[in-house]
Amino acid sequence: MDVAFVLPEDFQLLDLAGPAEVFRTASLLGAEPSYRTTMCSLDGAPVRSATGVTVEVDASLRKLVRRRRKVHTLMVVGGIGARAAARDEALLQDVGRLARSAERTTSVCTGALILAAAGLLDGYRATTHWSACADLATHPEVEVEPDRIFVHDRDRWTSAGVTAGIDLALALVEADHGPELAHQVAAWLVVFARRPGGQAQFSASLQSSPALTPALVELQRWLPDHLTADCSVHALARRAGMSPRTFARSFVAETGATPGAFVEALRVEAARRLLETSDLTVAAIARQVGIRHAETLHRAFQRRLGTSPDRYRQHFTRRAS
Repeated sequence: MDVAFVLPEDFQLLDLAGPAEVFRTASLLGAEPSYRTTMCSLDGAPVRSATGVTVEVDASLRKLVRRRRKVHTLMVVGGIGARAAARDEALLQDVGRLARSAERTTSVCTGALILAAAGLLDGYRATTHWSACADLATHPEVEVEPDRIFVHDRDRWTSAGVTAGIDLALALVEADHGPELAHQVAAWLVVFARRPGGQAQFSASLQSSPALTPALVELQRWLPDHLTADCSVHALARRAGMSPRTFARSFVAETGATPGAFVEALRVEAARRLLETSDLTVAAIARQVGIRHAETLHRAFQRRLGTSPDRYRQHFTRRAS
């Protein structure tokens, strides 16, 4: 199976290395047919990554377009150079031509901006790095799903930021060769075979905007270390020196989340860390993060991650084994 990586200048090295390593490992572990990777740039010249590592390429985009052998998977990687690449008409035209002959077209991180600029995501659901979701949404024909690790819509696959390219590549291996090989590759690389549920791309502290009012700024800093305290609206309002109504209104206006939702997100995040690093029961973990009953934690996990605490721990245990 031919996998063609498109490398723009100043690409994110891990956007390339992560998926490429997944495909290489799958081949080593017996994928049949195996994967053959081709690195390409617009003109066939070596490409410098944003970290300063220069990568030799195998072909120019034009050469890949002209050769007769069909590309199975086209993968456009992202990085800080993706926005400039999305304005390069020559690159967009060649990516478009290559995509038309590929069985599936994929992107890692902000590589989605290049696909969108080439019109290749029109009418599709897609995602990208959280910091670029607003840019992707400027393409009105693209349905952006900002809280997904990766999105598969027909023959288009897009992933969130950086390490999410590994999740995407594992999903591609599973689609090609089945879940057993994908799990073997994940175990070899010591990563999740599939991250649980519709997991958000970033931590709870980053999902909400930082507050501007000093009292709310201090409260946002205080909360992660005091999740077992009284975190009701009335208690938090007293701490912020506001009336409950003013506090609730100001918190939503400045952070984009209600106080209750913000606290729940922090508690779920803390519970995830304990599930990954301890043998505590779910009930004990619930108490440690300020939730009185295990069932309440179950509901919060299902609502935010689309899975249960027990299944989340099983995924982590499988990864580490």
